[in-house]
Amino acid sequence: MSESTVNEKIRVNFTQSSSFYNTEHGNNWNNVLEGKHNNENGSKPEESSYLYQAFQNATYEKLEVKVKKELEGNKVPMQSPDVEINCKEQEGKSIAFTGETQRKCTQKKPHQCSHCDKAFSKNSSLIIHQRMHTGEKPFQCSQCDKAFSQNIHLKMHQRTHTGEKPYQCSQCDNRFSANSYLIKHQRIHTGEKPFQCSQCDKRFSENGNLIKHQRIHTGEKSYQCNHCDKAFSRNDHLITHQRIHTREKPYQCSQCDKAFSQNGHLIKHQKIHTGEKPYQCSQCDKAFSQNNDLIIHRITHTLEIINS
Repeated sequence: MSESTVNEKIRVNFTQSSSFYNTEHGNNWNNVLEGKHNNENGSKPEESSYLYQAFQNATYEKLEVKVKKELEGNKVPMQSPDVEINCKEQEGKSIAFTGETQRKCTQKKPHQCSHCDKAFSKNSSLIIHQRMHTGEKPFQCSQCDKAFSQNIHLKMHQRTHTGEKPYQCSQCDNRFSANSYLIKHQRIHTGEKPFQCSQCDKRFSENGNLIKHQRIHTGEKSYQCNHCDKAFSRNDHLITHQRIHTREKPYQCSQCDKAFSQNGHLIKHQKIHTGEKPYQCSQCDKAFSQNNDLIIHRITHTLEIINS
């Protein structure tokens, strides 16, 4: 299939939906494909243009696959954002065509998980999923004792041994062992925060951070201490707490023999050695290495005012 045929078919699909494609954009389709759809004043391409975002966010290859399937009879209609599509390839995942538009697959899923309510169109996908419940990790690293439930995860892990980082950031010199790490990193440059809390207006660059945040609203504390009755909304908070019981102090000062259970406590301690005093009193010339000491010091000024 020639590139011009594919482009024409994509254009036709877009024009069939007035909410996606208006006359102005239609006249400038080639400019949109080339990223040259400018504002009237000649400024940068319109970030708000649906077509421009769609082409930027979906690679040409993905669009070509969709169009090929449609031409070959496996119809994947490009419709308005609130219309669901049929897709044989995706396992119930949302297909993010743009940052704001998501569409869900509606194909049959005859393979039901016996542990939860998830279902899959392929038995192989069910087998992979069930390893979450069974804890099975058949893919063993040959260089260490780590094992994984999926082969792709093993391959990503093996790069920690080889040092291979094939994914280069286009805006800085950072490199990554996995494309997913690169995508997360690039949000530092773009400021993109695609994961929005449904309970408040906070947004996050990573879904994991959104999940942690949402526990503030739900009050969920699924991480239970096995030494006492305390529970926590985050696993890292549980780990920190458990050091009270185990007396583990993994953060060692490089200047003396003191060790700490939390990295923040080590950082505070190290200021004793460096002499750093970043907390300056606004009423006199005294400065302190820790904020708590500054707060206590300010009380002396308050007492002076009261006694004067």
